[in-house]
Amino acid sequence: MTQMFDLREGLEHARADREASWRFIRDFALAWVEPLTDGDGFTAEDLAAAEERLGVSLPTALGEMYRLLGRRRDLTSNHDQLLHPDRLYIDARAEALVFREENQGAGSWGVLLKDLDQADPGVHVLSDLADRQAQRWEPWMEHLSWMAVEMVLAECLHAPEHLSDFLYEPDPGYTQVIKRSYVELPFPAYPAEGFEGTRWFLGADVLLRDEVGCVPVRARTEEALEAVRALLPGFWLNG
Repeated sequence: MTQMFDLREGLEHARADREASWRFIRDFALAWVEPLTDGDGFTAEDLAAAEERLGVSLPTALGEMYRLLGRRRDLTSNHDQLLHPDRLYIDARAEALVFREENQGAGSWGVLLKDLDQADPGVHVLSDLADRQAQRWEPWMEHLSWMAVEMVLAECLHAPEHLSDFLYEPDPGYTQVIKRSYVELPFPAYPAEGFEGTRWFLGADVLLRDEVGCVPVRARTEEALEAVRALLPGFWLNG
């Protein structure tokens, strides 16, 4: 592989250590996108204004995430949206502080209000179900810093078309081809309903997420993307 850093090893550390999560994001941005700079985050004043407006204190990890990369939409908002600090809100049922929304309003990510005093709390997701009575905040990631890592990787799957693609209606047996050809990354199972079976894989300059019937792919080079298309027959959105 030609990755400039060991992505898999970085993920192993990031799961257990908040500082390692921020280090992983910096390394990933450098190797796969564009390096992070001092101007890519919001200021302490921006976050203090949000806290004053909301009447709550932001968890330490949420503030660190915003100060590190909050303005980098290519890492946070290619598809779903990381909210600007002045758009952070408490949900209508007063259960969670919401900081991220699905691109069509079909879901939200937040920290339960009862967990705001934790430095690195878990993140929950609320799906916009037709049955409003059935809505509930479900666990998403065990730590906010780990959710930030997952967010950056997920948003990078929606890179410019010459470096990303989506395989729909893959040929039967595609999952076994992926398992034989790529290395599965150490992601915990997604606990939220609808994400069962989702797995991440790494290859030579390519990152894949098997979403059970759909495979978004992000490559570092056009040649690497073409190699994935050749290996996995089916309907490619951009191919």
